[in-house]
Amino acid sequence: MGILNWITHEPADEYHARSRNGEFMSSHLLADFRESPLLYRKETTGQIEKKDSPAFAIGRATHSLILEGIDAFERDFLVADGPINPRTGEPYGKTTKSYADWMAEQDREIVSSSDFEQMQKYCMSVRSHKEAAWLLSKGEAEGVVRARLHGVPCQIRMDWFSSEFGLVDLKTAAELKYFESDCKRYGYLYQLGFYRAVIREVIGENVPVHIIAVEKCEPFATGVWELADEALTVAENSNKFALNRYLECLETGVWPTGYEEMRFINEF
Repeated sequence: MGILNWITHEPADEYHARSRNGEFMSSHLLADFRESPLLYRKETTGQIEKKDSPAFAIGRATHSLILEGIDAFERDFLVADGPINPRTGEPYGKTTKSYADWMAEQDREIVSSSDFEQMQKYCMSVRSHKEAAWLLSKGEAEGVVRARLHGVPCQIRMDWFSSEFGLVDLKTAAELKYFESDCKRYGYLYQLGFYRAVIREVIGENVPVHIIAVEKCEPFATGVWELADEALTVAENSNKFALNRYLECLETGVWPTGYEEMRFINEF
């Protein structure tokens, strides 16, 4: 794969803004398009505001700590529970004016001490797992790649990429025994098939794809999965169909909900 001069880096908010305004297709927005072209259209024209959920914020912080290390984490995140109420000796509630005033002064995202303690357990689990540590021993985090897929400008932001080990994605899971079902339920194969296709457009070859998953509860087990080429190819074909349909929507100006036709329920 040679020197990785085809990977760029930029702040996450800048990257996501270029998908939200419709300039580039991302895997998450393509998933929304597959669900409903009209949903995608409303999201990228500002008719639907996608709010940042606490789970997404914790996910960003977890990725930073595990993949980039404590220095990068502390650059972007502050571990704190807020200002202390002198009368109670406890932090002010998040709905109080004192907390709001304190938040307005912060220039980093806030991570509670309890959430940080949990993240440290994730990090220890991943770093002590032989296969996971091996995959993360060489490479770089949060690399951005852009290319045209089937005529559509697309972009990806990779959790981890290594010239030796390929693409590595980090996930958290409720229980690892259900993770293979979660891959289907949450569309991870579509996401990583999209990532692999964008990379292939740039470097001219397929790369290995792995997922590292860590449990969000005791015993905080970590597992590693390699995604089969056949499964990723099936996902890529589905993505290709969705991208072609996207081009049709752009050309016609018609953005269906996806539920225009009669459907049938034939099983009890």
